[in-house]
Amino acid sequence: MKLTTTLMASTAMVMAGTTAFAGSHMANEMTIVSWGGAYSASQKAAYHDPYSEANGVTIVNDESSAEAVAKLRAMSEAGNVTWDVVDVVAADAIRLCDEGLALEIDPDTQLADGDDGSKASDDFGDLLVSDCFIPQIVYSTTAGYRTDLVGDTAPTSICAFFDLEAYPGMRSLEKRPINNMEWALLCDGVAKADVYDVLETEAGQSQAFAKLDTIKDNVVWWSAGADTPQLLADGEVIMGTTYNGRLFALIEEQNQPVGMLWDAQVFDLDGWIIPTGLSPEREARALDYIMFATDTQRLADQAKYISYGPARASSAPLVGKHATLGIDMAQHMPTDPENAKNTFLYNYEWWADYRDDLDAKFQAWLSQ
Repeated sequence: MKLTTTLMASTAMVMAGTTAFAGSHMANEMTIVSWGGAYSASQKAAYHDPYSEANGVTIVNDESSAEAVAKLRAMSEAGNVTWDVVDVVAADAIRLCDEGLALEIDPDTQLADGDDGSKASDDFGDLLVSDCFIPQIVYSTTAGYRTDLVGDTAPTSICAFFDLEAYPGMRSLEKRPINNMEWALLCDGVAKADVYDVLETEAGQSQAFAKLDTIKDNVVWWSAGADTPQLLADGEVIMGTTYNGRLFALIEEQNQPVGMLWDAQVFDLDGWIIPTGLSPEREARALDYIMFATDTQRLADQAKYISYGPARASSAPLVGKHATLGIDMAQHMPTDPENAKNTFLYNYEWWADYRDDLDAKFQAWLSQ
């Protein structure tokens, strides 16, 4: 009964949001950009399909979020923005907002109130890290390992990635500096609290690259979140990093012989931005969709399909069981106390400032 009441209240909020745009024509097709795989599938089930059915809108799914910043820069320069709503990590949202490529949002007038009556600004709280960013989920980049390939002693530390003697074989890491640089310094003796101060210096960057050099020949570099799960499933790597939801799908849904390594998991935020430069009709549709997709019930609904924590405080009590497996999802969230014993907090603002420079240095290092 409580869930039904919540759903009715949530629907009323969505209808209120739609009414706000009743005076302007809205586009009947929209392109929504995300990351693909299990994550996009969870969005389709929780957001896209219900919205499309309720409004008769055709939604085109694009899986280019990994290239969102570069592509939106190019679209803006060409004066031809073809994306309507884009899923990005928080640091990229900050960059796009700073460059004027993402629309500023007033959460308390353009997002739904929480089902507990809270204003969106309070419900999302500190997760509103940019004026242009609409938070969706808390996730982590973490590690998985083949339980049948790591020997008698399963890894318990992220530093197992750098221990080729105890864990010989290939491992997979994302083809970007983020997370890899931090883990390299942590596993080279830098205190967690000092990582970004050290990484800000040329000496610190050299230290991180030197640590990564010790395993460079044993790394498969991935660009898509689905890569590591496939590499693990095929036995091509003995351990690899990816998003915790991808590993959840691999372990719980596909029953692969893979274990989760939560140590030094890096918390991050993922959410929506609306590009600037849209026609009034497309912007109105994008805003209407955003109000729908980020209300209390919808964010809780996504957790039925993937193990990412909803960004609204009012959504947390509604997180229940997996839609098909019937297992309790709370214990699979990165924010679960048992899983979050030793997390590393991603510094959004630091990476927004240093990303372009370190991206160039990282790619140059890879090519050496």
